[in-house]
Amino acid sequence: MAAAVPLIRSLPDCTDFSKVVQPYLPQLYALPQQFLHSATNLDDLKQLYVSTNPLIFAFAFSLALAPIFLVLSEINKNYSQVDRCWSILPTIYNIHYDVWAHMNGLPAYRLDNVVAFSTLWSLRLTFNYWRKGGYKIGVEDYRWEIIRGKVHPALFFIFNVTFIATIQSVLLFTITTPTYLLLLASRATATNTLTPSDTVFVRTLMSLILLTFFADQQQWDYQNAKASYRQTARPTQRFSAAQLERGFVTSGLWRWSRHPNFAAEQAIWVGLYQWGCWATETYWNWTGVGALGYLILFQGSTWFTEIVSKGKYEEYAEYQRRVGRFLPKVALTGFEGWDEDEVKEERKRKGKKKE
Repeated sequence: MAAAVPLIRSLPDCTDFSKVVQPYLPQLYALPQQFLHSATNLDDLKQLYVSTNPLIFAFAFSLALAPIFLVLSEINKNYSQVDRCWSILPTIYNIHYDVWAHMNGLPAYRLDNVVAFSTLWSLRLTFNYWRKGGYKIGVEDYRWEIIRGKVHPALFFIFNVTFIATIQSVLLFTITTPTYLLLLASRATATNTLTPSDTVFVRTLMSLILLTFFADQQQWDYQNAKASYRQTARPTQRFSAAQLERGFVTSGLWRWSRHPNFAAEQAIWVGLYQWGCWATETYWNWTGVGALGYLILFQGSTWFTEIVSKGKYEEYAEYQRRVGRFLPKVALTGFEGWDEDEVKEERKRKGKKKE
């Protein structure tokens, strides 16, 4: 059995930080020197890997990436280095937990399924980022460009060191920490099958990924139609001239949520956290820090994005009034959303009042 993880019989004890993390923190400090000592010997590297607590190893990897992101961003003045790896790093961490469990002979069927949904998440996000041109040299997240233009270079460098390069890298590790709890819980119960509850979590996570795909595709179709309309002045059969002139999508899932893709994206990692809670028979635990950090990041990022959109599009304030940011607005009559006919009639009424 693996000595790098504690042998725990009680499922709630799998979430006890003092038992499952704290005893292994010294490995974090010793790991860099041990890695350098073993770097030239494959067998030594393998032994170092299997004998290091998987959570500590993943954390160390996220910290090691931070200076790489920092140096690359400062060399080419492109601060989207973490963004380029966003779609693959969480899956790399999940694969790591799964591989580590297999190499140490631990039950890993739950982790196999985590890797399956995580890989699908990565493929969807990678494809969406690629078709938007995110991997092209010189393409940078417009948010960093705006912030860089508004603050002193020294302050932006500090921001880059602390948040862009380091905190974001560590965050992508922390959202996968529930997978560590699933590893410990599977070992504690010595089961290597999915329970009915596990199946529900897997299917829910897969469904959320499918939802993000539809939301992204609807956004992509609209932006392409808008670009075509600007060149030809001819609306497509799917979108009217009024919709295309508005500048932002208000149909499909976007009729009910201003950011349906972001809503599902956040729900995915909250769902993984809830899976870890369920598997360890706890209502909450320390791995929720990752999901909470992800929610906070999306709140701040979306807030900033909407400030830009509100200044860019005349009707965006009305869109904000009618449609919920992430979840649909609920009224006594049901869900509230963007109604094209209703908006058209209201615009006519306002025009008559002005006359």
